[in-house]
Amino acid sequence: MVWLLRHAETTAPHVFNGFESDVPLSAHGEAQAEAVAEWFVEHKPTTVVSSAMTRAIQTAAPIARRCGTPTRTVFELHERKVGAMAGATFSLTEGPWADTLRAWTSGDPHFTVPGAESYAELQARVLPAWAQLLSEHPGERIVVVCHGIVVKVILLHLLEQGDPRAWGRIGSIRNVAITGIRNGHIEPLLFLPPSVVELAGNLPSSPTLRSEG
Repeated sequence: MVWLLRHAETTAPHVFNGFESDVPLSAHGEAQAEAVAEWFVEHKPTTVVSSAMTRAIQTAAPIARRCGTPTRTVFELHERKVGAMAGATFSLTEGPWADTLRAWTSGDPHFTVPGAESYAELQARVLPAWAQLLSEHPGERIVVVCHGIVVKVILLHLLEQGDPRAWGRIGSIRNVAITGIRNGHIEPLLFLPPSVVELAGNLPSSPTLRSEG
């Protein structure tokens, strides 16, 4: 059994925080991490894995502490390199990220902007690391904490044969959204525990609802 989830909210949730921005969790993000850790206690994971970035490590730490499990980091699960977009205001409707999404969902996985990884490059980095991780922990109950776009690449691989044109069919990758994967079956898909939803106050404008597209 593998649970795949995005890290909790950072101190800069409204800008692009790529590989170039190793920002920590906000106070709200720390509360999210504790809330999701409580959800995992009853599911009894045996290992907690994260990317090597601060926001993923800080999200993974309460889960490992509450569940009494070892932790490890996998560098290849880091956030997308975004180049000049680092620190720019996040937008799904205009600018280089909107252009990138339009290209990927039109069937061009090699499109990118200067300094940023293309979808094809993301696949080449993430998917071998994902496969190796599964092979190294056979039969275990693993929590994998990484980044929204990394989650999206893995889910597209599992559900849509890796086709970026299916980007919108996967759904929003919210902070600490959980996807369970067992023997090729996915359940739940991008689930937010009630305690996490309560923290957001169910406000549509809440930073916790920001996704990777």
